[in-house]
Amino acid sequence: MDFAKEFLVPPDGKIKLADIDPGYKGKNESHASAASEIAGHVQCLAELQYRLYAEGKRSLLIVLQGLDAAGKDGVVRHVISGTNPQGVKVACFKQPTHEELAHDFLWRAHRAAPARGEIMIFNRSHYEDVLVVRVHELVTKSVWSKRYDRIREFEKLLLQAGTHIVKFYLHISPDEQLTRFKQRLDDPQRIWKIRESDYTEREHWPAYVEAYQDALRKTSTRRAPWYVIPSNHKWFRDLAISSILVDTLADMKLQIPKPAVDLHAIRLRFHSAKMEQEKNAPRRERGKPRARTLAHRSRKQRGKA
Repeated sequence: MDFAKEFLVPPDGKIKLADIDPGYKGKNESHASAASEIAGHVQCLAELQYRLYAEGKRSLLIVLQGLDAAGKDGVVRHVISGTNPQGVKVACFKQPTHEELAHDFLWRAHRAAPARGEIMIFNRSHYEDVLVVRVHELVTKSVWSKRYDRIREFEKLLLQAGTHIVKFYLHISPDEQLTRFKQRLDDPQRIWKIRESDYTEREHWPAYVEAYQDALRKTSTRRAPWYVIPSNHKWFRDLAISSILVDTLADMKLQIPKPAVDLHAIRLRFHSAKMEQEKNAPRRERGKPRARTLAHRSRKQRGKA
């Protein structure tokens, strides 16, 4: 299956989330049947990320959005798990700080934009400023409605600087969200994640759906596309996202850079250093008798005691 084609939000196209089945799982019936494919994608991501880091000219921004318990942390944990942490960063966009509120709404996003050679993951993102602020009326419509244009301009700026952008909306059902809330209640290792807002925000589900539909429709572009990923099945979510990320990085045609040194001269220096080391290193057979002698002395001393 071409996941990118299947789940793409067409630029300037219509989208209705109610028409997309969050429980869709394609040809695979279970995690077991998809596990090897997911593992293959994770391995490919590690290899492609190495090339991205080595090339050092471009970057990748991954935006993860979704309602509470949609699986944003799970994507980071399972899909990006094989990459080198040296070249991957995660920025979590929670409630803005006083400092962030003192600037324009894109300030904190721009500060977290990836450097060349990096993969940056936005766990929630600048889109919160056309979602949460809209649903809770934190700013007026005359303010948030203009932010779609600012977001497109911001992403265009990143693209011009060599950052490739992919955006994922993790689509789950209200029933699945409640199931995951129960799992948190029953799991001592995850109970810390429970918040009062988990339940108060559920009351705004229709408003969030409407806000997401507008955001997806107005900001999905050819070079910064949105994908709606059915996410009731965590393993299918990981399968689809890992596949799209592999294709995205592969399409960048990343190249390992040529050496910046004279390889012939370096090889000569290597061989010279190796010969010098072998010349000065004590032979192994010299060390063994010494070790036996020391052991023998130790035994003799213990006998005298």
